[in-house]
Amino acid sequence: MSIYAKLAYTLLGLFIVLNWGMLMSATFRKIVARVAGRHGIPFYQPWIDLIKNAGVRTTLSHGFMFYLGPVFRFTGAVGMFLFMPALFGSDMWSNFSFQGDLILLLYFQSFGMLGMAIGAGDGGHPHSTIGISRGLAQHAAIELPMILGVISLAIQYHTLSLNEIIAAQQGGFQHWTIFTNPIAGITLLLAALGAMGHSPFNLVKAPNEIPIGPPTEYHGTYLGVLMSSGAILHVIEAALFMNLLFGGATNWLEYIVKTFLIYFYSVFVGVVFPRFKIEQSVVWFFKIPLALGILAILIYSF
Repeated sequence: MSIYAKLAYTLLGLFIVLNWGMLMSATFRKIVARVAGRHGIPFYQPWIDLIKNAGVRTTLSHGFMFYLGPVFRFTGAVGMFLFMPALFGSDMWSNFSFQGDLILLLYFQSFGMLGMAIGAGDGGHPHSTIGISRGLAQHAAIELPMILGVISLAIQYHTLSLNEIIAAQQGGFQHWTIFTNPIAGITLLLAALGAMGHSPFNLVKAPNEIPIGPPTEYHGTYLGVLMSSGAILHVIEAALFMNLLFGGATNWLEYIVKTFLIYFYSVFVGVVFPRFKIEQSVVWFFKIPLALGILAILIYSF
């Protein structure tokens, strides 16, 4: 396949993922509203918001890095999609995955968070440093057990290629990592709760409680970019755990079903449990998830 054909299929896949992520975002808001006894938004609301934000301009002026924050976050989301195989065994939907791509994906996962931290620091708000310290502290606590879980899988499969990890899980659900390496699987699923950014680990943005932050500091097109990157990240992060633990996907229907179940696992946990304080969140990740991650490495190292 020529590079132009592969690029065309990759962009088409990105379009599918973006719209699927926006639909999942609407479903998430609908579920939370119904649990709270409200009707909630219509399912097409995210598309209306995106079009509206694209036509709005802001007169506020901040530092240069403030406006690069959403760009960094969008770049991290798109980068994860570009270098992650969308469908296993398909040359059209393999994107630009390569040997050792799992390391690059972990870097891209942190890229958006670091970019938003730099953007917040250049925003001029006197309390920006509080949000930055909260976000980075929690992100570091989430990343540690997640990286330990990934190292355990790298030891188990003797590779850092996501495509080879998916290939090792083919032949039936009994070959999925969640069954062949359940300790690393549980570690990664616990880390996924923080990576998805829902309650009880969403104090950094604290919906309905903090009248500042990205949703209010950024306006118009910048907010639209944040919405788009958030929608892509919802799907791509779920797809990452799908590929690591649940055998990947060989067609788009399987892709949609598996990412839906993984994403809404974190949504349902968020609906049930109240929000943690940052110190509670960090301590939580440094207990059971961290211990399980270390145990998973020890088991496959001997």
